[in-house]
Amino acid sequence: MSASDSAIDYSAWMGRTEQAQDVLSQNIAERIAATFGEPAPKDGEPLPPLWQWCFFQAPVTEDQLGTDGHPLRGGFLPAADNRNRMWAGGRLEFIAPLTVGSAAERLSTILRIEEKHGHTGALLFVTVRHDYTQGGRLCLREEQDIVYREPNPPKLSSDPAPVAAQWSETVKPTPTLLFRYSAVTFNGHRIHYDHPYVTDVEGYAGLVVHGPLIATLLLRSFIRANPRKPVRHFAYRGVRPLTVPTAFQLSGCLLEQGKARLWAGNEAGVAQSADVTFDSSSPPQSGH
Repeated sequence: MSASDSAIDYSAWMGRTEQAQDVLSQNIAERIAATFGEPAPKDGEPLPPLWQWCFFQAPVTEDQLGTDGHPLRGGFLPAADNRNRMWAGGRLEFIAPLTVGSAAERLSTILRIEEKHGHTGALLFVTVRHDYTQGGRLCLREEQDIVYREPNPPKLSSDPAPVAAQWSETVKPTPTLLFRYSAVTFNGHRIHYDHPYVTDVEGYAGLVVHGPLIATLLLRSFIRANPRKPVRHFAYRGVRPLTVPTAFQLSGCLLEQGKARLWAGNEAGVAQSADVTFDSSSPPQSGH
């Protein structure tokens, strides 16, 4: 930990809350659908899982961004200015569908702040709970894990999947896919679109595929392979980065009753792992 970090009292951020309102508009849903190459839901239909990440984004002006393209720190989230910020993973409970065309609200609360030390150096973990409501009803509860790590070379490989896949899809990420996902999520993080920055400054081999983009595609692959198994819980964890243009696979297998294991990766190993809990006794899911 640097001297500047050691002087920060992170307890001042514990319990801090932030509210955001948005309309889950059909025109934005159409842009998300075009990004993923699939049909768009219409007004009144359910918003597909994890598409809520494309809403509730604060319209931060450029002068309020740091050199990495993220909003300046020290507001809702803690200051950790000498570290790279990453979306490490999270857990979601699907209670009721969010519907397209209606207003919704997100209440964010900082639950935990914890300093850890790994083989890559000091890590500051921040866990934020997001409660999404619509029409006064809690529809979705999420815990998001954010990690601030000291600048160091990214992890290039990991262990292979521990079990055999029962289904698999292949994705070949392109700069256009990453740019459009950054645009639809209003994400200015330069590692996803600025090739000189991501390679020369942060040391990656190429443009980095968004963690939430991988998670969205991974959960979609489960739903495509198992349309009669509505998702109740989804927990995912980033293991290492994926970069353009290397293809990766979205794979999974069913475990005991009501559970599945998912992973995204390639010949260099798993990049993101996930666990799904589903209702095996429910009727088939709708088209998205």
